[in-house]
Amino acid sequence: MAEAEQKKGLEGVVIADTKLSRVQGDIGKLTYCGYDILDLAAHASFSEIIFLLWNVRLPNKVELERFKATLVDEMCLPEDEIEGIYRYPVSAHPMAVLRTAVSALGLYDPAAEDNSPDANLRKAMRLTAKMPTIVAAWERIRSGKPVLEPRDDMGIAENFIYMLKGHEPNQTEIDALNVYLVLLADHGMNASTFTARVITSTDGDMYSAITGAIGSLKGPKHGGANEAAMRMFNEIADFGNTKEWFEREVKGKGRRIMGIGHRVYKAMDPRATVLKQHAEALCDYTQNCKLIDVAMELEELALADEYFIERKLFPNVDYYSAIVLDAIGIETDMMTPLFAMSRVAGWTAHIIEQWHDNRLIRPRGTYVGPVDQIWTPIDER
Repeated sequence: MAEAEQKKGLEGVVIADTKLSRVQGDIGKLTYCGYDILDLAAHASFSEIIFLLWNVRLPNKVELERFKATLVDEMCLPEDEIEGIYRYPVSAHPMAVLRTAVSALGLYDPAAEDNSPDANLRKAMRLTAKMPTIVAAWERIRSGKPVLEPRDDMGIAENFIYMLKGHEPNQTEIDALNVYLVLLADHGMNASTFTARVITSTDGDMYSAITGAIGSLKGPKHGGANEAAMRMFNEIADFGNTKEWFEREVKGKGRRIMGIGHRVYKAMDPRATVLKQHAEALCDYTQNCKLIDVAMELEELALADEYFIERKLFPNVDYYSAIVLDAIGIETDMMTPLFAMSRVAGWTAHIIEQWHDNRLIRPRGTYVGPVDQIWTPIDER
């Protein structure tokens, strides 16, 4: 029993070797293919990160230009796919829409069932490029606005904001979104990545694996935490006093602060540090600092509290990513789909890696139910 409790939630259990990302939670360090995330956030485009994760090396200039052009070419959606999205109920959660639309993409791909290396790379390109278009299209559709096609003179981050808002974004927004996409592209064997690898281990196709990963990311204990953090910041702003809210809700009622604490990190999440800087830059640009002030004051209260100090609880990536996305103009329930837009680069990379030695992932559970039961006829029950 003690052993079963110790490994609850598969904590500490190694399920695969990977060359893609390394999370060193004790020192607050994240690397992609050996490159420190702080270095990548300062210098890399999201396109370079996608190439890095799929090839375990950075591209040269010619490779990058060709790769970026292919990504943009793939961003357009099949007409039947767009018509299908128009038929979704406008009340649907954007993650449910994304999950369904990604699954439907497989219906329009004649190579959907082909799991060869070349076919999987083509599917990875298709999924990674089309997901931003799906997310932007849904926001336009549910708002009663026409869907916009991507432009071939813009990259992924710039194109997404353009397709969402209908006008060219400013450089501060582009830089912030690019960094966001870079920072969230991969993160070890997290729940959604594990889901993708489990589905792949059955020899399942990439569309099935990504659909499953989106379903896993949707939950508030995983990708949905950014939505929960944003709702919390708005609640505090409406309440009007961060310190009093902290004393009443957190200290008095034991309420969890969404976006603070992490299953792996016992030091500051390096992604949160970078996103905080971009949140401040966006705040300066928009002159709308209400929510970032709430977030920074709440962080200060938590980091000075003995409960959080003893348990080594720090802001994680969801905390300031919510502020960044809100400042760009992303609706709260659209924040997790943007997480998926980034993480699909890592999901597809892990699927490709899983196929290198694809053994069925089949863990066991410890049985703790009744034993030696005797069958009783139904008339005697």
